[in-house]
Amino acid sequence: MGGSVSIVQLIISIVLFFVMFFGIGFLLNMLLRMTWLMAIVYPIVVIFIIDEVSFLDYIFKPTSAWPALWDKILSLQVVDIAILSGGFAGAIVAGIVMIILRKSGYRMF
Repeated sequence: MGGSVSIVQLIISIVLFFVMFFGIGFLLNMLLRMTWLMAIVYPIVVIFIIDEVSFLDYIFKPTSAWPALWDKILSLQVVDIAILSGGFAGAIVAGIVMIILRKSGYRMF
């Protein structure tokens, strides 16, 4: 990812990822009734965001794909980690909100 990012771009990106993954997690929780699904799936989504390798290469060429992924993870900047952490926080908060709503008596679909 990399590059120079201003503080305004960082804040907007973190909020955007938080809201985006909160919304996706909330909808998945309502439709599939699996509270922590988005939090479990989120690392796979992050892999799709940061990698430059085809998904099938992880199955058919694992000796080159996994080390390349590991190198990309280790080369992430603090800004990238902050933005991706904002998305993970959104997925976690969506699960917490769904638990609170279900305890309050709301039934979604």
